Amino acid sequence: MKNGISTLSDYFDIFKTDKVAIKEIFATALDRGGDYCDIFFEKNRYEYISLEDHKVNKASLTYSIGAGIRVIKGERTGYSFSENLSITSLKNAAKIASQIADSNKKISPIGINQIKIANLYESNKNESSPDAFLVKDKIKIIKNIDDIIFKTDDRVIKASVSVHDEDSFVLIASSDGKISTDYRPMTQISASCTAEHKGMKENNSHSISTRHGMGFYSPEIVKELAIKAVTRTTKLFDALSPKGGEMELVLSAGSSGILLHEAIGHGMEADFIRKGVSIFADKLGKKVADNFITIVDDGTIPYDRGSINVDDENNETQKTVLIENGILNSFMHDRISSTFFKIKPTGNGRRESFKSPPLPRMRNTYMLPGPHKKEEIIKSIKSGILAESFTNGQVLIGAGDFTFYVKYGYMVENGKITSPIKDINIIGNGPDILSKISMVANNLEMAEGGWTCGKDGQSVPVSMGLPTVKISSITVGGR
Repeated sequence: MKNGISTLSDYFDIFKTDKVAIKEIFATALDRGGDYCDIFFEKNRYEYISLEDHKVNKASLTYSIGAGIRVIKGERTGYSFSENLSITSLKNAAKIASQIADSNKKISPIGINQIKIANLYESNKNESSPDAFLVKDKIKIIKNIDDIIFKTDDRVIKASVSVHDEDSFVLIASSDGKISTDYRPMTQISASCTAEHKGMKENNSHSISTRHGMGFYSPEIVKELAIKAVTRTTKLFDALSPKGGEMELVLSAGSSGILLHEAIGHGMEADFIRKGVSIFADKLGKKVADNFITIVDDGTIPYDRGSINVDDENNETQKTVLIENGILNSFMHDRISSTFFKIKPTGNGRRESFKSPPLPRMRNTYMLPGPHKKEEIIKSIKSGILAESFTNGQVLIGAGDFTFYVKYGYMVENGKITSPIKDINIIGNGPDILSKISMVANNLEMAEGGWTCGKDGQSVPVSMGLPTVKISSITVGGR
């Protein structure tokens, strides 16, 4: 473990606490009759450096430490946090959180025992230690990317490159007797560029994010990142905006999984199910897609951006099958929803930091490979588009309606990929799109970019993936 911090005692030292103090905080939090309490301790380091016009223009180093205390009574949550980790301050925070409950019934916390968790992103010192990669080393990496970008194509007129290096030490204790620790690294390098050609200017970007340390970014990976940023930009010069209308859609493997995440995944987060606002709320056990479609939310992929060894409620990570062979099999649960539905949590309770309570959130959401081949899917298209690069979108969780902006793609005509296209919108409905997936290829790819998911004012790192997929009909907004 990083810097030799690996045992429970090490984490107790970081947060100046122990089992006796934690039990005292629990007793205060449950004094008014709460059903359950947990304490989330976190120490975070965040370093960011960016380069523009060949010069470093921003650099920051931020540290934070604190603890959040949550009390649950039925479906209600009381939450408070403190950046002062003294026993007095944490007891005061516990009193505030306890106000959610008002009962003579008191639940005493039981003995605290450490749970065994996964080890999905154990980094060696060479990869993750701040001593191994100093600021000058990170600046050298982003300057190298900047150089490669300008050498790759003489039409490039501007570039921006950034690196962020973050890690957290987390200690989670809950009144059901569980305690766990986790070290969570996260790095990301992003590059964008602007190119000019015959009076036209285009801009695009590429990024890589992982739970590896900085040592992951080899010269080969750095070079590929820079070239992809340039290629994504310059090929826009030859792209046109197609006419809109109903047409067939092919989603390319990899980052097209953002559509899966937004249009389908959010509707399967169990707080929306419990409140009855998701369009999937009454579809558990029912057929929602073709037999060859299986969709999972998976926290167990080593080093993936959305992977977690343990969720923020002390539940071990797992692979949750949401749709299995076309049947809606499960939702993504936190403690509140799993208690409400009387099932086990799925390890999806996540929070942005100690300042926020956990919510049901996605981790790495993807579709399993299907029985078809990419070439077979392309040949089946009479008139449609191949979407390669998505940017932003909007989704209405309740209705399942969505719109997404496609930065780049191709026309597909009579079974062949033809003209490049750009700047189009696709408009649809999550459950409707599921029912219109008619082919799934065997080429699953996970997105490598730094995707961040926002919900209720909180942001958490996620990833997604997709094989090449054919949707038989969708509304395309073009010129």
